[in-house]
Amino acid sequence: MKQRLSTLMVAAVMTASFAAHAQQPAKKAPPPAKAAAPAKKEGITAEFEKFREVLEEDNPAELFEAKGEDIWKNKKGPGGATMAQCDLGLGAGVVKGAYVQMPRWFADVGQVMDAERRIVHCMVKYLGYKEEDIRKQPFSNDQRTPDHVSVITYVAAQSRNLKIAAPQKHAKEIEAYRIGKEIFAYRAGPYDFSCATCHGDDGKRIRTQDLPNLRKPAEAVKAYQGWPGYRMTGGFMLTQQWRMNDCFRQQRFPEPTYLSDSITALLAYMTVTANGQVYKGPGIKR
Repeated sequence: MKQRLSTLMVAAVMTASFAAHAQQPAKKAPPPAKAAAPAKKEGITAEFEKFREVLEEDNPAELFEAKGEDIWKNKKGPGGATMAQCDLGLGAGVVKGAYVQMPRWFADVGQVMDAERRIVHCMVKYLGYKEEDIRKQPFSNDQRTPDHVSVITYVAAQSRNLKIAAPQKHAKEIEAYRIGKEIFAYRAGPYDFSCATCHGDDGKRIRTQDLPNLRKPAEAVKAYQGWPGYRMTGGFMLTQQWRMNDCFRQQRFPEPTYLSDSITALLAYMTVTANGQVYKGPGIKR
């Protein structure tokens, strides 16, 4: 409790610090004024990174990871089936390294699947969950964290500190990447936005938050890093599928249906772009 209180106090202090930065009136700097802006940007970014590091030391994502591990290893479906029969691309029951090697082609279903899509498929097939029930509440809220979110968190944690290596060998994997790249650049909606509007160039930001250029490998990993993530503002776990859907919402696009081909393709594009970068595991988000 003492450690948790300390963490919350640090969070409050850092939040107040960021608010102060945002509210301070702009001061005239001696010429050249433009040269000073990057230094300020780097300073604010560094503060956010310190803030995140403090919170990561006591990340509640571990609680959901533990629940997901219990479901994976112990829950039985019809006829005694378990998730040990689930093939995430590396063989039945193999979890270590699987998360960072998806989306990928799965011959048994004739589809390219991202991690969330594949895990839901296995939970339906082996544990007796019903996909229509999962679709009623696919994402966590302050009332409930669905079981599949916990399982995804567990699976993702087993790829902690491994390099991202989404395959591009099968023709359908290459096609998913290509379609995802097109979706990323596609402009539409009332604001004529695309994913690239915010994430297609260097040096963009919203308020005090930098917007990574997801067309570059070292930046693309920032869209992958920390997901699944524990959202402090809500107090629950969220996944990459949720993040993508929320981006569509913010663009004022119609949100894709859960586990749609379009989200899998978009994740294929961003994940392949981030190949070779190290995944740090489930994270914590503001």
